[in-house]
Amino acid sequence: MTTAAPALPTRLRSALTESVGGLPAEFWWLWLSTLVNKLGAFVTTFMALYLTTERGYSASYAGMVVALYGLGAAVGSLIGGVLADRLGRRPTVLASQLLTAGCTAALAYTSGRLLIAAVALLTGLCANAGRPAISAIIADVVPAADRVRAFSLNYWAINIGFGVSAAVAGLIALGGFRPLFLADAATTALCAMVVFAKVRESRPTAPEPGRRDEAPQVSLGTVFRDRRFTALVSMTFLFAVIMQQGSSTLAVVMGREGLSTTQYGLVIGLNGLLIVVLQIPVTRLIRGRDRARVLMTAALLAGWGAALTALAGTSVLLYALSVAVWTVGEVVQVPTNMSLVAELSPTHARGRYQGVSSLAWSGASFVGPAAGGLLLDHAGAGAVWGGCALIGTAAGVGYLLVGRRADATATARTTATAARTTTAAADRRPGAATPAAPVRSPAAPGRWAAVPGRPGGRRRSGCGWTHRAWSATPTPSGSRWRSPAPTGC
Repeated sequence: MTTAAPALPTRLRSALTESVGGLPAEFWWLWLSTLVNKLGAFVTTFMALYLTTERGYSASYAGMVVALYGLGAAVGSLIGGVLADRLGRRPTVLASQLLTAGCTAALAYTSGRLLIAAVALLTGLCANAGRPAISAIIADVVPAADRVRAFSLNYWAINIGFGVSAAVAGLIALGGFRPLFLADAATTALCAMVVFAKVRESRPTAPEPGRRDEAPQVSLGTVFRDRRFTALVSMTFLFAVIMQQGSSTLAVVMGREGLSTTQYGLVIGLNGLLIVVLQIPVTRLIRGRDRARVLMTAALLAGWGAALTALAGTSVLLYALSVAVWTVGEVVQVPTNMSLVAELSPTHARGRYQGVSSLAWSGASFVGPAAGGLLLDHAGAGAVWGGCALIGTAAGVGYLLVGRRADATATARTTATAARTTTAAADRRPGAATPAAPVRSPAAPGRWAAVPGRPGGRRRSGCGWTHRAWSATPTPSGSRWRSPAPTGC
């Protein structure tokens, strides 16, 4: 008993260090800026209520404005991804946040249907343009082994901010909605100040022309032609369609059962609460596990968790149980998927890849509520929740098939990138020979061809060229030649 007392704090300190320790300072400043930004994220939550209650517009017009905001977000994710790769991560984030602050403040004073719709579209575009750049910064500064943990902590900050902002916004709105818009603009500008002062540019330096490690040009078309990546994004789209039912169809179903908006608020509020409580321990639990199986489990939890709603009737507890199950799926899926996307992305094109990945959620914000509403009106609530079970099962099988191939590709790319980084560092050592561009020789497959200025050579394979280099440390087989994964695969 005398030794048990100090053991518990030691275990807690060890768990805390394992969960949040070892991450670079740039990540934590970015995490803080994200938390500040989401603490004031009032506009997206209360846009429809503001337009219908304070401005007197119809529910259909309010829905159209919210949809335009989502359309702007979808376009912004693509534009922001390209800018993050071309101009840099840091200027893209700064421009996005400053423009978002201006547009949000302008919404508080905008009148007229067309003008409000246009400003909402522009606000969505600016607000989402920074997301690919933020994800790219995390992928740039955090080692691959810690990325699941880093993305999990960032998602944790987002949900803490949204939970607090939703509670505080109700109090602020008692004095009118305009202070909400101005407070949102102020916190977004403060977020930009944190990034400007503490977050450095993390975009990898472009290689010199003619060097062997010169990166190929990547366009948005190249990203969409990456079949394994687009297959992964497609599965995430299906997952996100299920998630959208919680913020749209579920509210309508509970209203039709005679439950109040307060009861719906308590049920859906459980989502944010569970994310805050479970995100860190669940991330520790899934670390190092097969990501394909983890993603499959997440999709099944989401689909069949939503399907439990069909049994709820007028029971608030059953609705809460349903939300709890699909929330666990969300907690598992988001950081795992984001880390896999980061590893599938070539270093010099992470912005574009993150932008296309964001389309899964942006597209689902259109399709999910619309499809759920149509099914609810024409086929009933049972069809909606049964459809969620089918979509979750399909996404789970897809994740299992696509995830294993994508995981293997991501691991190979990470290994190849580490090998190129090590070789480039060796080339820059004082006295090292200046490497020349590799020369393609007519060597047959399996034969080594000389590479001027570099000890070793390249071997032609079915999908590209494999570099080899001399190592001071022999391999287990006794060889001193190191052969990273083939390039061009």
